[in-house]
Amino acid sequence: MKIQITGELLDGLVLALLNQDEYYGYALTQKVKNVIDISESTMYPVLRRLKKNGDLTTYDKPFQGRNRRYYQITTTGKQRLNEILQLWEEYKGNLDQIFYQKGEEK
Repeated sequence: MKIQITGELLDGLVLALLNQDEYYGYALTQKVKNVIDISESTMYPVLRRLKKNGDLTTYDKPFQGRNRRYYQITTTGKQRLNEILQLWEEYKGNLDQIFYQKGEEK
């Protein structure tokens, strides 16, 4: 069984990683794959949407005769990340109340 990840949570994961460092698309996908099952075909539309929303910027850098597109978080992206983190803490707290409740009367 796999727990489904919402788009907003995926946005948060991407923004959190980019808040730590800049990544090119494949490397970013691999980082996210360490935590959740995601394909490149899912990741690139997320990156395009975050860029369109102003949460990310990109730049190209040559590597072995090809260009790699690197992603950077923007000030807007950092604000969005903080919003997602607040929502996550609230959501997680609500779930934890149910998962870890002790001996309440029925």
